[in-house]
Amino acid sequence: MGRRALAAAALVSLAALGGCAGSVLLEPGPFAPDPVCGEILLQLRGDRFGLSEVSTDAQATMAWGDERNAVVVRCGVEPPPPTTDRCIEVTGSDGGRIDWINPEGDSPLIPRHADTEFGSWTFLTYGRTPAVEVVVPSALQLEPADVLQVVAPAVQRAPVERECVGATDVN
Repeated sequence: MGRRALAAAALVSLAALGGCAGSVLLEPGPFAPDPVCGEILLQLRGDRFGLSEVSTDAQATMAWGDERNAVVVRCGVEPPPPTTDRCIEVTGSDGGRIDWINPEGDSPLIPRHADTEFGSWTFLTYGRTPAVEVVVPSALQLEPADVLQVVAPAVQRAPVERECVGATDVN
């Protein structure tokens, strides 16, 4: 192969690799094919949180930021079981309530892809099917409650099956 052919092959290889750059590598949730996930993600398309939407490599996922540091939404994750982890109630713009579990850092509910080395906030919808996970890296210096407020209208498309209860709600 001549120099020109080698140079052309190298450029094609670089272009192919460049096409993969910028993609956030994630694992799809086990219920990612749920049609409600498609509805949720369609509503979230575009730039959010002052960040550009970036591509992901897994079904029913979205990200904003860059491939190393991004707010991530995964739809169709395993629904969390009843737990003593903190539950946060977010009221959407239409008055609808979404319960989010905020697991501690050592919880088995924290996904492997969450950046625990540099710190991140992980939230899982509680009582909705399909379940939705949101990971907010602390390095982005976003207020997690603001992120949850922005995704709330889309997440409300998932039907409510149960709600968080506190110790005073149980007889």
